[in-house]
This record gives sequence, C-alpha cells and structure tokens, in this order.
Amino acid sequence: MNAAVFASSALSLPLSFCKTRSSKLTRKKGLKGEFRVFAVFGEESGLVEKKSQWGPLFDVEDPRSKTPPYKGKFLDVNQALEVARFDIQYLDWRARQDLLTIMLLHDKVVDVLNPLAREYKSIGTVKKELDGLQEELAKAHQQVHISEARVSTALNKLAHMEELVNDRLLPVRVATESDKPSSSTSVQDLDREKTNIGGKSLNVSGPIQPYSPNLKNFWYPVAFTADLKHDTMVPIDCFEQPWVIFRGEDGKPGCVRNTCAHRACPLDLGSVNQGRIQCPYHGWEYSTDGKCTKMPSTKLLNVKIKSIPCLEQDGMIWVWPGDEPPSPRLPSLQPPSGFVVHAELVMDLPVEHGLLLDNLLDLAHAPFTHTSTFAKGWSVPSLVKFLTPSSGLQGYWDPYPIDMEFKPPCIVLSTIGISKPGKLEGKSTKQCATHLHQLHVCLPSSRNKTRLLYRMSLDFAPILKNLPFMEHLWRHFAEQVLNEDLRLVLGQQERMLNGANIWNLPVAYDKLGVRYRLWRNAVDRGDDKLPFSG
Repeated sequence: MNAAVFASSALSLPLSFCKTRSSKLTRKKGLKGEFRVFAVFGEESGLVEKKSQWGPLFDVEDPRSKTPPYKGKFLDVNQALEVARFDIQYLDWRARQDLLTIMLLHDKVVDVLNPLAREYKSIGTVKKELDGLQEELAKAHQQVHISEARVSTALNKLAHMEELVNDRLLPVRVATESDKPSSSTSVQDLDREKTNIGGKSLNVSGPIQPYSPNLKNFWYPVAFTADLKHDTMVPIDCFEQPWVIFRGEDGKPGCVRNTCAHRACPLDLGSVNQGRIQCPYHGWEYSTDGKCTKMPSTKLLNVKIKSIPCLEQDGMIWVWPGDEPPSPRLPSLQPPSGFVVHAELVMDLPVEHGLLLDNLLDLAHAPFTHTSTFAKGWSVPSLVKFLTPSSGLQGYWDPYPIDMEFKPPCIVLSTIGISKPGKLEGKSTKQCATHLHQLHVCLPSSRNKTRLLYRMSLDFAPILKNLPFMEHLWRHFAEQVLNEDLRLVLGQQERMLNGANIWNLPVAYDKLGVRYRLWRNAVDRGDDKLPFSG
C-alpha cells in the first residue's frame, strides 16, 4: 500500500453528463472449466441540456468512447473484468448526472424566489412553480438513491468476479512456478552479508520478538471520532491486549480492558448505557475509569478493571498504552490548510505493523507493484531519490511530486501533487495546482496483525464529499491497492519468520524506511536520545 494512493485511481474515472448508455453483465456457464461472460450494451435516455455554474465540475471526458468492443460476444476472464470495470464507470457517471440535476433544480428554486422575479409573478404562480420543482427534486433524490444501490451492486459483482478469476488462475501460476529450477543462491547465503547503514547494522529477520515496553510509551491513534457515538463502543487490540473504547456521561472517551472482572466475558458484546459499559453476561457496569458501578442481583463490591489514558484530538481517539506518565502533547494530524477530509477508513491487516510501515515509506516500488491502480501507466525513472534533512524523518521524492513524513510512533503523512485525475505532474508539490493529502496510522494490534487507519483529504473537488456512494468507491479502491501490496508483504513476512533479512541490501531510495528502522531499534534499546528527533 503505497503512499501515492488509490484515491488518484478513483478520481480518474471518466465522468460527464450528456446522453447516457447503460451496460449490464450477464454471466453464462459454458464448457466445463471455463468462465464466460456475455456483454450487452443498450441505450437509455437522459440528457442534461443546461449546466449552470456547476457545469465545469462535470465537464470531463465522455466515458462512452471507452466502451469495451465486446457487444454480442462471449468473453474471456480478462475481457469480462474490463466490462465490469466499465460498468462501474458508467454507473458513477450516471449518478453524477443525477446529482447535477439536483443542482440545476436548486438553481431554479433560487431563481423563483428571487425578489426581482417575484415582482412580475403572482403568489399563486410562484407557489405553483415551487410545487412543481419540489416534485422534480423528490424524483431526483430518489434517482440518486437508486444510483447508489446500483454502484454498490456493481462493486460487489466486480469483487466476486475478481475472486473467481484469482481462484482459477492461482493453480496455473503455482504449477508454472513449481516447474522452475531453484536458485543456486539460498536465502541463508544472502543473509550472511552484513548490511551497514551509517556504521550501524540493520538486520530485520527471524521470529517477531515481543514488543519492547519502550514502544508503548507513546500516544497512539486508535479510532476516528466519527465512529464513536455516545451509545456505541469500539473494540481494539493494542500490543496484544484487548481494549474497548466508549464515551462516559460527560461525553469524553475512555478506554478499559475488554474483559469483565466477573467471568472474563468480552465487554464489547454488551451495550453502553448512560456513559457506562454493561457486560452482557450478568449486567455488571463499568465507567470510563474502569470502576464497576453496578452489580445487579448481588451486593456491590469494590471492583475495578484496568483503564489507560484516552484523549480526543483532530477527529481521532488516542490512547497511551505504556507504563510511563503520558506526554502532555499529542502530535497534530490535521490536514493542511485548504484541505477537506473526504474519506476515513479502518482495516485490519494480517501483517506486523513494522512491515506495513516499511511499505508505506517506500514509493520506488509503485510502477512495478501498482500497475493496475494508481501507478498504472507510470514510467520507470532512471533514478529515484528521497531527499531529506540529515536529521529528519521527512522529505520529498524525486522525480515524484510527493512530500512524505514519518511521525513516531506509527504514522505516515504524505501530500501528492496531481493535475489531471490519476496523473502526476511537476517535480514538486508546489508546482502542482491540486493535491491529495493522506494519513496512515499503523497500530500494532499484535505481532502478526495491524489496525490500519486511513484518512484522505483533497484541496479540490469539494462536491465529491457529498456524493452518497463515494465511501463505497474509496473502500473499493483502497482494498485494490492493499491487495497489490499484501501479497508482497505477506511473502516478506513468511521469509522473515524463516530467517531472511528483509533489509538485506538497502539502496539510496530506501532512506526513509531505513531511518524508521534505526529509530525503532533505538526505541527498543531504550536510548536516552532517539535518532532523527532534531
């Protein structure tokens, strides 16, 4: 999952508003062992003739010119996926047409209510016009909901097709690889070479060791504010310990051990009532400081479960899992000025959080790994560099217009300069007119599991935030990008556990990842002064 994000890929969908064309997918069983899809493209009416001031936001390439040329044919798996992806593009296009219709009707309402216009119309005429517009708006809103449902269905269909294709192709790939002769150079031979970075050894190999207590003495973002309502809870694992977050009577968040003191029942299976979390087994209730305040059907005892410091800042919930007194300052994770948050996603991934950070802090792999998503069509530069101050954990990529920063203990911030959707422009973010800002948080749930928090912000196209189906698209493309990375990182993890050094031979563009590893080693050792901190 690279820092240059799936969102660029999402924004590259061709969108316009004019005469529309529908597409449908019908799967048909063919000969034994084959996967066949029959493509059908039909006509559908729908023309927006007027655009008002909102028009430029939708004045982009007509997707019909990219209709797959498969009408009336049975398709192989790759062609079927191409048709399915076009289907999503068309549905997105149609939904935006519906949104534009609402905007145009809104303009008409404003015109009708204009004081100057009312001087020439009777009250009855104005009322009649408003009634008609209200009816049209109701129909348009209904059409938006229909489009949202269509997009969701199409995404599910695409995911199902990709799963079927992968299931079919995997045995072929495995059989092909098993026929290849093994390399004469073993992993152990490669690992015998010592790698020195600035005079310090860098070796990340073998079984994942228990977490150092020093790594716990930081503030960790664990959830988004929007996901924690007054009557809900958010269960998390942090450093192999189960916790649950909920809001107290004062509305402030608290974090307690997700285990009832009575019979060890998970508290997140219960409910939150008046600022207290209630165990579903026998109804014991706990406040945000862990104190048991109610024991139905028996005498109230002085019982308390473990709680840890918990705060709310910048739209996120933070916890301090360490034993040392918490720092009075939290790092700021607000998007830069002028950016609007468009998506906040949470995912659980089956990899150690350090491996995921290694991946996020590396952009050089994008044109080789992400050829189906945001880096599709990228050329391979003759030289990739990460330029950074000698003592910092931030800098910028050359030749990509991307600024990046590692914020201890597990946060990656990046700003990508983009011009046309899905394209990179210029040699620095300052040379680009529009930008995408990303926040990645890699919370160490356990030694083989990471809770990933992702936030995406844009300094353009604010209207996208109001599209009802965009959350489905962001998640779909996030999972696409993640899957491209996960197959590689999971392979690394498997070999690392068997003794391979995943940092065997760093080169120039690995600078930021290497600095993270040197910082992490210093934390684990308990150094008084951490590297790259000044």
